[in-house]
Amino acid sequence: MFDIKKLIKKAKKKQKTIVFPEVSFSDRTVEAVKILQKKKYVKVLLVGDASALILRDKIFEDFDIVNPVTFPDRNKLVKTLYEKRKEKGMTMEQADELEKDPYYFATLLVECGYADGMVAGAEASTATTVRPALQIIKAKNKKDPVSSCFLMFGKNKFLKGKPLILSDCGVLEKPDADTLAVIASQSVKTARALDIEPKVAFLSYSTKGSAKSEDVDKVRTAYEKFKRKEKDVVCDGELQFDAAMVGSVSEHKSPESPLKGDANVLVYPDIQAGNICYKTMQYVGGLTAVGPILQGLRKPINDLSRGCSVNDIVLVSIITALQCEDNNKGDKE
Repeated sequence: MFDIKKLIKKAKKKQKTIVFPEVSFSDRTVEAVKILQKKKYVKVLLVGDASALILRDKIFEDFDIVNPVTFPDRNKLVKTLYEKRKEKGMTMEQADELEKDPYYFATLLVECGYADGMVAGAEASTATTVRPALQIIKAKNKKDPVSSCFLMFGKNKFLKGKPLILSDCGVLEKPDADTLAVIASQSVKTARALDIEPKVAFLSYSTKGSAKSEDVDKVRTAYEKFKRKEKDVVCDGELQFDAAMVGSVSEHKSPESPLKGDANVLVYPDIQAGNICYKTMQYVGGLTAVGPILQGLRKPINDLSRGCSVNDIVLVSIITALQCEDNNKGDKE
């Protein structure tokens, strides 16, 4: 059974600082940060004009609010952005202007250690949120891509309270075998941060050679690469969805599988399959979908669906706090 209360308790203990760049123009974000601040789930840092926010609601007198134009260490942020992007042709003047963008400003706050993570996207496209992260935070391992996953949970007769991690449903369109193996490793880390003991299935339209094609070979190769690297993780592939998720089907189609039809981390062969499946689970299966949760960044930046609820924003903020590494103090000190 997925225990949100346990995750909240862990996040409260960490007390990580999460920055929100959309509070000035997102009513849902306003309501979410009020909950986060009141219940002390995380430390809240808001981007905006303090006077305008307080005029809107006096409760903001109790919040930490920073303005891109008047931020005391603004020059440091501008210089950081310039250094990150000068090889791409960015000038200091361009960096000075781009720092004023709330999404770039918030990302720079994370990069320079003034915040531990960022949550945004309620009012903007994934590209608006993710682009600054890819340009400034960048991947933890230079050779690895940044991927995403969705956390799926809720009341469902089939799952019986079991949460799922679905990867990659939002970022990487057509990963090759090496990339699929990396996505799986990143998803294992995400699962463990959420107190989910990972059991990984590499999904295909084939189970253990029941069909033959380059697509099947890719999934099988990814599984083999992952298995050699992650020796302590229960995993299998290539598997059809039912062989990965239904014990009786697994016994028939893949009797030697260590998963026994009990997978909880599902690695899809491409974004089309993953995206279709998560939305089907959400709308037909009645599950809550949280994400895309970004994976593989040096510091956590998370994107929200533009259809997100206030509770979604709260939960993603908690997940972001759990993704923060305790030894990652940043540059502020």
